[in-house]
Amino acid sequence: MQIEFDVPAEMRDGTVLRADVYRPGGAGPWPVLLARLPYGKQTPMMTVLLDPLAAARRGFLVVIQDTRGRFASEGEWEPWTYEESDGYDTVRWAAGLPGSNGSVGMIGGSYFGNTQWMAALSKPPELKAIAPLITWSDPEDGLWTRGGAIELGTTVTWSLLHGADTLMRRHRTDPAALVSSLGRLVQDVDGLAGGGYAELPAGRFPAFARHDLPELGYERSRREPDWARSCTIAGRHHEVDLPTFQLGGWYDIFSQGTLDNFAAMRRAGRSATLIMGPWTHTNWQHVVGDVNFGFSAHSEYMGMRGRVHDMQFGWFQRILGGGDGGAVEPDTGQVLLFVMGINQWREETEWPLSRAVDTHFHLRAGGRLTPEPPSTAEQPEQFTYDPMDPVPTTGGALLMTDEFRTGPLDQTAVEAREDVLVFTTEPLTQDTEVTGRVKAVLFAATDGPSTDWVARLCDVDENGVSRNVADGIVRVRAATPGEPAEHVVDLWSTSIVFRAGHRIRLQVTSSNFPRWDRNLNTGEPEDSATTARVARQQIFHDPARPSRIVLPVVVPA
Repeated sequence: MQIEFDVPAEMRDGTVLRADVYRPGGAGPWPVLLARLPYGKQTPMMTVLLDPLAAARRGFLVVIQDTRGRFASEGEWEPWTYEESDGYDTVRWAAGLPGSNGSVGMIGGSYFGNTQWMAALSKPPELKAIAPLITWSDPEDGLWTRGGAIELGTTVTWSLLHGADTLMRRHRTDPAALVSSLGRLVQDVDGLAGGGYAELPAGRFPAFARHDLPELGYERSRREPDWARSCTIAGRHHEVDLPTFQLGGWYDIFSQGTLDNFAAMRRAGRSATLIMGPWTHTNWQHVVGDVNFGFSAHSEYMGMRGRVHDMQFGWFQRILGGGDGGAVEPDTGQVLLFVMGINQWREETEWPLSRAVDTHFHLRAGGRLTPEPPSTAEQPEQFTYDPMDPVPTTGGALLMTDEFRTGPLDQTAVEAREDVLVFTTEPLTQDTEVTGRVKAVLFAATDGPSTDWVARLCDVDENGVSRNVADGIVRVRAATPGEPAEHVVDLWSTSIVFRAGHRIRLQVTSSNFPRWDRNLNTGEPEDSATTARVARQQIFHDPARPSRIVLPVVVPA
């Protein structure tokens, strides 16, 4: 095997991007696997999403490139802006490398899952397949915002952590300035959990201006709405005439985006493969949060199917061909879901599952959650939401500082708060599978002009321990004070069997901070709001206003 470092590729505007190239032994030709990422092409995280040595051993010419303005590549760092044009130019360049058979596949996750979609939308003729892992579809549904609330935890953490390379490039000739600027940045990162996340205004976050750093894109997308197209896939899937391999996790920050991308490609008549594990954005092992899902859940094992990497490599080889340069038609794709609760992988042919039936569980007096709707008047539930004392983020689909653990966690402390309403079923008499998209329908009122509604689905075990399964938020920007209105909270999707003897629980509240920014209840824009007011909230559950959670229940065949 040969490895070449910092191989230059000139883009259409003359900017030079650099890549490491892993070339198998022998004469080739070999298909190319390309990854374009802003995290440093030799970062250890690469081995989780793409093991270049293993790929080269399987007969791929592997190209890993620093995106524009990052690490060894030239240019200014602007998240998303150049990925479509640079992706096109890089694919064409990689296809012409010595030893290439002229067919290119792209691989990687998160940001460099999106670089694949952008390259595919630009339609370089040599690009034959993409494997975008743990990435979004619509940046307004999980990247920048969710239900209208800012994805503050992701935005702040990502933007500040990726500021280090920007500062190193900016002060490369001034060691004193470099040390000083990096020190201040590290201080801000270390202080996030202790109060830094709470800086206001959330929509024009002070730390970004303080360090003069590019942010993830929320703020720019508000200034330049058309620019958001630079990382939006939603609505454009029909433009991508390639087979795709999607992989995600039920506790990943982009879990719904992965599912939406797969479903859209299938609707467009494309070959598409989907794998969904019980994983988070950075943990593809079998112990996630407080739960051991069994070793079969590990991405190195996959229920005796072998490594995820090998499954991907086999998929690419079927499409891109091998040493003779020939390719074969791809298969029609498969769906492989990990069903939590029973902790089993299951093969399907579709997503969403057509046999799942939307089943309503109604909020009732006394904290009950029942299949039966209320037949008589019941008094609304009330609580007070103080933005200066928000419900703390406890588990879930997170990408934040290490103080905030991801995945399913014990909700005891959260559910003990007076600003969290809890509704629970009786112990289940039989296993109940929920696989698909979950939503809560809340009839609610607030006494101010704006507020948030947060809903969280939990699994309560036989010992009474409640753990989060899925959650969501919706921001109400123009409420009529005191007037009930219907609000639908999208909790995204899951696959779990609530075991017999367990109970299904729904939490309802108005905050999940600092994962999502706090609604200050004043109606002021997020980019200028700094003053908060306490809100008095009501949740209704009566025959005219039947608040409920809607679960896609799969009945055993």
